[in-house]
Amino acid sequence: MDAVRVALLREVLAGTEWLGATRRFAGVLRGSVVAHGGGLLLVGTPEYEPWHLAAHLVDEAAWSGTPELNPTLVRHDARPSDPAHLAVGPGRIAAARRGETLLVVAPEEPTPLLERVHDARRAGVTVLTLGCGGGELEAMAHETLAVPEGAALDLDSVQHLVTAAAGENGNSPRVRRGFRDRLSRLAETLTAPPAAPW
Repeated sequence: MDAVRVALLREVLAGTEWLGATRRFAGVLRGSVVAHGGGLLLVGTPEYEPWHLAAHLVDEAAWSGTPELNPTLVRHDARPSDPAHLAVGPGRIAAARRGETLLVVAPEEPTPLLERVHDARRAGVTVLTLGCGGGELEAMAHETLAVPEGAALDLDSVQHLVTAAAGENGNSPRVRRGFRDRLSRLAETLTAPPAAPW
């Protein structure tokens, strides 16, 4: 979807909750990767790999001058013989550490990923989810943009709005954290291993 189509989609959605919601989510995404600079991991499910979103994030990273938006696509069936940018498997999520951001895009709860996402969050990774709402994944996420069935938009359209907004300047609103999230972050900080000596 090109910029003209995104503009038309935004015009059609004017006055709905979707424009604000996608811009807020995009701001959190951009703010997370820019503030931490640790990289963006993008993962879907075995049935739904977010190739299209990865391609748009690569474009937005180049156009906006924000290389941090350039994602690493984590694939469930990655093979060592694949080209390097397609050979990253789920083990990369296990290797993720504080400062990195994990964006999970899934139309429904990705049950096989839940343990890996939980471990990543415990390691200090910022977890964002796009697609399914509710369930264990949303409870683990720092920020979620749910696209329920029967919504005015489908998941693909929402991804276009999010990537376009993520590339816009000045789109990094400060994230307001709830009490549970602040308490969780405090517990993660207190239980994290000590910093490496100089």
